[in-house]
Amino acid sequence: MPLSIRQCAGLSLAFICLHLSLRAQTPSEQLRQVIDSTWAFDLREHPLTAVFAGKRTQIESLGDYTEAAMARQAAFYRNQLAKLNAIPATSLSGPERVNAELLRYTLEDDVEQYDLKGYLNPFTSDSGPHTSLPFIPNYLTFRTVADYESYIKLLNSFPTFLGEVVTLLREGVRTGMTAPKVTLKGYEITYRNHIVTDPTRSVFYEPFLHLPASIGPDEQDRLQQAGKKAVLDGAVRGFREFGAFMDVVYLPGARTTLAASELPNGMAFYQQRVRHFTTLDLSADAIHQLGLQEVARIQAEMQVLITKTGFKGSFQEFLKFLRSDPQFYAKTPVQLLKEASYIAKQADDKLPAFFGKLPRQPYGVAPVPDALAPKYTSGRYVGAPISSKTPGYYWVNTYNLASRPLYTLEALTLHEAVPGHHLQSALSQELTGLPDFRKRLYVDSFGEGWGLYCEWLGKEMGFYKDPYSDFGRLTFEMWRACRLVVDTGIHTKGWTRQQVIDYLSSHTALSIHDCTTETDRYISWPGQALAYKIGELKIKELRQKTQKALDNKFDIRVFHDLILSQGTVTMPILERIVDEYIKTAR
Repeated sequence: MPLSIRQCAGLSLAFICLHLSLRAQTPSEQLRQVIDSTWAFDLREHPLTAVFAGKRTQIESLGDYTEAAMARQAAFYRNQLAKLNAIPATSLSGPERVNAELLRYTLEDDVEQYDLKGYLNPFTSDSGPHTSLPFIPNYLTFRTVADYESYIKLLNSFPTFLGEVVTLLREGVRTGMTAPKVTLKGYEITYRNHIVTDPTRSVFYEPFLHLPASIGPDEQDRLQQAGKKAVLDGAVRGFREFGAFMDVVYLPGARTTLAASELPNGMAFYQQRVRHFTTLDLSADAIHQLGLQEVARIQAEMQVLITKTGFKGSFQEFLKFLRSDPQFYAKTPVQLLKEASYIAKQADDKLPAFFGKLPRQPYGVAPVPDALAPKYTSGRYVGAPISSKTPGYYWVNTYNLASRPLYTLEALTLHEAVPGHHLQSALSQELTGLPDFRKRLYVDSFGEGWGLYCEWLGKEMGFYKDPYSDFGRLTFEMWRACRLVVDTGIHTKGWTRQQVIDYLSSHTALSIHDCTTETDRYISWPGQALAYKIGELKIKELRQKTQKALDNKFDIRVFHDLILSQGTVTMPILERIVDEYIKTAR
């Protein structure tokens, strides 16, 4: 029915008012609106994000993991990106420009990954959509009956969530968008460990083992019975159905090729991953050549240390000596954990001399969980929301002790605990004046570049006094330099898996087990391994630039506080932050 003149006039007036209200918004207000609406959307769409960000203490589902959800999210991010790009950057303050650039970085990655169908292949050699589920209880609050009832609903939602994952994985198998089959050998441990017959032996039942005294005995009994049923009917059933699909369909149907370039739109996919993980416009060939240069430089330094130890023999014979001599290996998991803890406390002691600002959140030292350990890296930092009762954790892999040399433990600890990932992550959560999305943001080239820089910083902090430990430091640096060579080699130059293993084992003192698991990691996680060396080289470059510009005004504590002052940022943003500091500090 045609609109009346009065109705048309009313609509016109409403449109004019809306237009004027939008026009009245300043660029700063427009940016704030885009940031806030994006964060609110993320919290609604991804319940685990809300939990890990400390925004929710209970959830009753894991969100929508369907093709329709991926399309809906990509459409929203594309729209947000258009709004963001329409805001004139010249009208924003310095901090606002950083916020806008980092939001653009995340939105562009979300949109590009959707367009390239990256969501059809959510696996690395040791992780996937299911591997974070066992850790959820650690981030939830269990005080009231309502808390437990919400958790029971969450457990009962597992079959639906994992079923949605299976639907996407099935499409990945159909289109060839899968993880390489060779990297999935032994992967079944990530789900079979959760298929139990006794619910009380499941990690998902742990919250029911010690209920608060404020809950009466009858209610406790009811909740425990409901919990056992939810573990079996929800968590175990979900993992059993997921595991059946993995065993029967996915693992046999996974692609036999290695390179990302072999995927649909493979070269575009790999270049996008390179740009995301390095935050720089670098070609695979340029990165490969940089890696070769770094390998040659570090090998020369290694040779000097070998001479210093008095060892008589070739480089390869020295590596064999390090891999086989019992003096370099812990005899028990507890001994390895104690060694790591002692190094961590020594590092804590050194922090005030190198940092003006320290975090209040503590960290613990713990073994990598059994369900992950066989295919897991030597160690990793696992953060926690600053509002939770859980500290950050420096995980040390105690599986297969013969592959965990003590001579690399100082470098590993400085990277994963302090002054590496824990210090950087905990300080990031304490920053004020930043939008929430930035407190949860992790830019790999910054975070991993910082971790590798901290290994090198250990020399100044008084570590690596033993030449074998110093060789361990160089082994870790060589390992990251080799990544530039082998990651690009795998994904653009046709390198074989064995070629990568041989390259790592002939240039580093890593165990053969580590060389193998690391190779599978690079194959299954294209581009991520590039972040470490690229980020470290940039941070070192910026430190040298600052020292040269400020001369005797240079203060290492101020410089480190500056680097960590904005949380994780891209390399171009970090360089701009340092350049602006130099101008004001002269």
